[in-house]
Amino acid sequence: MRLEIDTTFDVYSDARGRDPDIYSATLRRYHKILWSKPLPSGKRFDLSDKKPGDYLYHQSQLGEFALSSDSLGHTYRYVRAMGAIIAQVSAADLDKFFATCSTVGAYIVFPARKIEGKLTINAGRGLNSRIRDRFDLTLECIRRHYLNEESPLSAILGRYADFFALFTNFQGYVDFFLLQDLASEDYSSIKFLLPFYSFDCSPLPSNVADYLLYRDRMTTFVEARNQRINQQAEQLAYSDSPQ
Repeated sequence: MRLEIDTTFDVYSDARGRDPDIYSATLRRYHKILWSKPLPSGKRFDLSDKKPGDYLYHQSQLGEFALSSDSLGHTYRYVRAMGAIIAQVSAADLDKFFATCSTVGAYIVFPARKIEGKLTINAGRGLNSRIRDRFDLTLECIRRHYLNEESPLSAILGRYADFFALFTNFQGYVDFFLLQDLASEDYSSIKFLLPFYSFDCSPLPSNVADYLLYRDRMTTFVEARNQRINQQAEQLAYSDSPQ
């Protein structure tokens, strides 16, 4: 059986210009296929797209989890603070970067429901001035969460501790979501998209050279993750085929 995941598919195309995290039926199907699989514990984490009001849903002895999609790849093309820098990058280069970030390799799922009326991970990492939707910085916060270390997202990640517990540890989380190309071989550190000194530094590129470095590293990561997605899809298709 062949699992039809096209890692070149533009998730904006069936969202008709709207937010693919909400409106792309193809992206939703890809998430369901990719993340319905065994957890590090060996227990299956099967996702349903049939529960009204929920993007994807899981309920079992593991618990109840409603998930939503979130983008990992941001061009910052329309961020006001980046205007002077973006103006120095050609429209063609920006379009190419955006196209890469419009493939399934640039998307992940997080818990969708608010707890105690407070921000979700999706919202919190976008609104936090020390993260600004940078996924490498988000992943560093997740790494620290598993080590019980402080980060700008400690409170938010702590509210969803049951979700992160599904993956046992940071390595389990990284491997499950095919994020290996942003982590060191021993999973002890993050391969940052820009030089990282502390969370007190601005997360946004500060000049054109930094922006191009960020763009190149993000592009490399998304392309590598798409390759991992292709490999996983092939493995799942083989395991489901008659032997």
